Amino acid sequence: MSRPLDDRDLQILTVLSREGRITKAELARRINLSATPAWERMKRLEAEGYIEGYRAEVALARIAPHVTVFVTVELDNHRAETFRSFEQAIARHEEIQAAWAIGGGYDYLLKVVSRDIDSYQRLIDALLAERIGLRRYFTYVVTKDVKTASAPPFEALIEAADPET
Repeated sequence: MSRPLDDRDLQILTVLSREGRITKAELARRINLSATPAWERMKRLEAEGYIEGYRAEVALARIAPHVTVFVTVELDNHRAETFRSFEQAIARHEEIQAAWAIGGGYDYLLKVVSRDIDSYQRLIDALLAERIGLRRYFTYVVTKDVKTASAPPFEALIEAADPET
């Protein structure tokens, strides 16, 4: 069973979410703790599932031209088998980098990274051909990165969840 997070745990999560590839000594220095206790805390956070993994931020534009597209999707109906079929189908396409089931007027929000608009359209055509219950979709092409994710606002989230604050 995991215990509640304290301020040091939140500091570790903040540092690691910004810089996953940091030395034990540098992590300890940043949170003002000696190396062994800092490392033990980090390992506990991993074991308890607070840290799900580490990844590099890749400068994709240096590797190949690409386009990022957000897609809102509306399904034909709201039966469990339709949701399951759609989710299984999109899992097979690596260009679909992220997908969220959402409330409101649409059923899903997808993030697609493709070589170009033609490649993106071929992906959509393939999804439509699979007859997975996709009724309508709306395409939003990213024209400029304005702000990308950094560390989540851990302290603000915890304060909002704590009825004593």
